[in-house]
Amino acid sequence: MAINMEKERKTAKVEQRVVFESGNEMAAYAAHQINYHIMGYFPISPSTEVAQFLDLMKANGQHDIKLIPSDGEHSSAGICFGASTGGGRVFNATSANGYMYMLEQMPVQSGTRFPMVMNLVCRSVSGPLDIHGDHSDLYFALNTGWPILMCRDPQAVYDMNIMAIKLAEDPEVRLPVLVASDGYFTSHQKRRVSTFANNEDVTKFVGEHPPAGFLHTLDRDNPITVGPYMNEPDYINNCYQQSQAMYNAEAVFERIAGEYAELTGREYPILDLYRMEDAEVAVFLMNSASEIIKDVVDDLRRQGIKAGSIAPNIIRPFPQKQIAEALKNVKAVTIGDRGDSYGAHGGNMSNEIKAALFTLGNHTTKVVSRVYGLGGKEFYAEDGHHLFSLAIEAAKQDRVEVAFDYYGHTPGDREKAPTRVLNPLRFEDLKTGLITVTRNEETGKLGVRIPPLRALTKKPKRIAPGHGACPGCGIFSGLELFFKGIEGDIVALFHTGCAMVTTTGYPYSSHKATYIHNLFQNGAATLSGLVEMFWERKRRGEFDGLGLKDDFTFVMVTGDGGMDIGMGPAIGAALRNHKMIIVEYDNEGYMNTGAQLSYSTPLGHRTSTSNLGSAQQGKVFHHKDTAQIMAATNIPYVFTGSEAYPQDLVKKAAKAQWYAQNEGLVYGKILIACPLNWISKDDEGTNIVDAAVNSCFFPLYEVEHGQTSITYNPEEKTKRVPLTDWLKTMGKTRHLLKPENEAALKAFEQEVERRWQVLLVKHEHPFL
Repeated sequence: MAINMEKERKTAKVEQRVVFESGNEMAAYAAHQINYHIMGYFPISPSTEVAQFLDLMKANGQHDIKLIPSDGEHSSAGICFGASTGGGRVFNATSANGYMYMLEQMPVQSGTRFPMVMNLVCRSVSGPLDIHGDHSDLYFALNTGWPILMCRDPQAVYDMNIMAIKLAEDPEVRLPVLVASDGYFTSHQKRRVSTFANNEDVTKFVGEHPPAGFLHTLDRDNPITVGPYMNEPDYINNCYQQSQAMYNAEAVFERIAGEYAELTGREYPILDLYRMEDAEVAVFLMNSASEIIKDVVDDLRRQGIKAGSIAPNIIRPFPQKQIAEALKNVKAVTIGDRGDSYGAHGGNMSNEIKAALFTLGNHTTKVVSRVYGLGGKEFYAEDGHHLFSLAIEAAKQDRVEVAFDYYGHTPGDREKAPTRVLNPLRFEDLKTGLITVTRNEETGKLGVRIPPLRALTKKPKRIAPGHGACPGCGIFSGLELFFKGIEGDIVALFHTGCAMVTTTGYPYSSHKATYIHNLFQNGAATLSGLVEMFWERKRRGEFDGLGLKDDFTFVMVTGDGGMDIGMGPAIGAALRNHKMIIVEYDNEGYMNTGAQLSYSTPLGHRTSTSNLGSAQQGKVFHHKDTAQIMAATNIPYVFTGSEAYPQDLVKKAAKAQWYAQNEGLVYGKILIACPLNWISKDDEGTNIVDAAVNSCFFPLYEVEHGQTSITYNPEEKTKRVPLTDWLKTMGKTRHLLKPENEAALKAFEQEVERRWQVLLVKHEHPFL
């Protein structure tokens, strides 16, 4: 590295400086130097930091990019597409399931020929859920029509991001470009990186503005139609032109990379070939593993074996001719795919390289295909030696013994299958009979009687101890309190989030009852399907004689993030009125991915995407009132709750169960403490949420058949406290008490008071 940097400094034509940063930091650094117009984003590991770093720089006035936090990746892709039609520069970053969620937007972006740059920080695609790095998301990108640049280390992340926007905007290309790096390997790995010392030099290289002469939607004198309905033969002609642009991208990239090399001294050929001049055996790997394999090549060369390695810097367009040329004298090559193309007898790169060899007349090089490194499995030098041993053996025998296989997996052993540790909960212990719910025939409202809470302590917990939540986390104390009000058996679906991640980690589970997890955005749809399956099978008599003593209560547990990205399916389930409960634990942020802002984060609160700095002091818009949104769908019952008022929450849980078993969908919202990201003491959670209630920020009420009832009024109890009494309890909000933030504090106080007064009026008037 030191030798390369010294060589670069000698040949570079622009002033550079060396930083010690990660791949995510370098993606953000390049973006801020380009100074994009728009970034639409939604946090997902391991790409989340890109937006976080940009927000931190934004808070300190280091760039002018408009950062737009979306309600999900599908929306972030729509934001970016819409922005790109306006003629400016657009940026995004995502990973894995987030990329899959936005996938249908990708061909629209390329098919309508609007350039932008997106970083794909590669990660496993569920399921089951795995947040670590492989290329299974990258392989879904191959058919979207986006040129794809590859990054083996943080230096390449920086350089490719700068070249990517120039490639995307080139008149011969005009396509959106994907920059791919390895999640948790390159994304979080710190390395020395050479950067342009002056932003002006970046601007000069990429151009101060996108090239002129292309149509956009903000030219009032030249209105255009974007994305028209198109029949044949126009559609196939459009696809042909897009295909030609993709193939043009290869030569354009080479030209841009040449210009970049003249400026910086750093070269990025189509293929990174290492000691391939006389190689007889080779290994093909992409991104981070391709650097490790070079040490293996050197070791084999010292043993007299003519080994070499190949790594592409671009895989769309696929460098078919260059790969065939590199392998023309190679006896055998092992191709490592960090993702499987299930059922295709090889990963995507294996099959594309085989096609390249066949197409260009090389029928002699033996090809060994191995899938490796899935789910973030580390790749070491000994693994590289194994891949080379396969090629060496194939070269010796002039045949491939096993053409396709996995490497690094462990075959299953039935004798080591996980065994049940916790016995199923006994129905008799769950159905205590201590809670009674009766319906008033005149008013239609429910009356609930609960025993003293100490009488419910014998009721078994639904979630076992031993989960991995942070000290002081309020999720489980709040959920268990809610579950005290539920009698009998439950089936629970947990959205992706802190509660899901900390209670499941194969082969362990903290859940005593049946538990389901599906994608972040569609939990409500998933559970509604199961609910209807239950009722239909029961109608057909398929549960008769199977020991079902009572109907299940179906509960979906979600965080405030799940009620952002999953709001659409939740409203859909509400409108269909399935017999189920949605309970949201609101900890005011996307805590599972690093405390980014959610739409439930209040105004002025500090998060990792609403940072504090000279140009920004926390979140700049008001929080979403999820309970009121769900009440507007006219479901039978909506409530808010807090562990600081346990009797109130248990009663509401009992009501929720009755409505979910007899009438339809229920929604509840519980304010939950998060000491780690609220920057508060571990043992102060109950007191903090109590202050939130008594300041009227989080009022306790219920909406029963459209009628609102405040169940705890701090003013009537003479317990109301100023909003500042709540804000001073948390490090994420204390800055609001400073004189320079008086305007934001006042705006927050006014909004809290406005919502409280609206609630009081609704409480007094049953028709509101």
